[in-house]
Amino acid sequence: MPSIGVHPALGPPDDSVSDASIIERSWDEPDVFAVLFNRYADDIHRYAARRLGTETADDLMAETFVIAFQQRRRYDVSRPQARPWLYGIVTNLVGQHRRAEARRLKALSRVATASPAEGEPLADRVAAKVSAESSRGRLAGALAALPARHRDVLLLIAWGDLDYAEAAEALGVPVGTVRSRLHRARTALRRELGGSDPTALHEETEESDRG
Repeated sequence: MPSIGVHPALGPPDDSVSDASIIERSWDEPDVFAVLFNRYADDIHRYAARRLGTETADDLMAETFVIAFQQRRRYDVSRPQARPWLYGIVTNLVGQHRRAEARRLKALSRVATASPAEGEPLADRVAAKVSAESSRGRLAGALAALPARHRDVLLLIAWGDLDYAEAAEALGVPVGTVRSRLHRARTALRRELGGSDPTALHEETEESDRG
């Protein structure tokens, strides 16, 4: 990661201190910003890797925190959690790689059309792996077909584990827009995947078609 005055080895503040307090303190003590890096770097990297692959994720994670550090004085310290802010930054960076993401998803989707050689005996575990890869491939193809703004909402919630309000904050849109885009994204996925939606980890009781 480029040097931005962030160093991982710090003592206080401890885990009970809010993100906003850390950011505000970092205005005068830049090294304190490392606490935010330690809290969220792995999550940001994991999200970027799922969208664009591990190699690109290394750069995107680093760039996310460079940008966050540079913009820390503009952070709204009335918001105690910086997680949505960081996910918003990395999602904007992903947006600069739309073509790469589309190519990656389409490449993954080709797995869905691959099949083992005819008559080839498969152990149960191999068959299960082929089935799982096929499911991932079909999901990738369905994700590739979504409008980018719908895919961003869906994956912030499904892969970033943000709630509606956090996704809205990350993207700078109203919560109603998040609900509408999520609903439409999941409707499209179910249509493409025969009624299933692998991104729905729990029942979305708040979904609506408003907006």
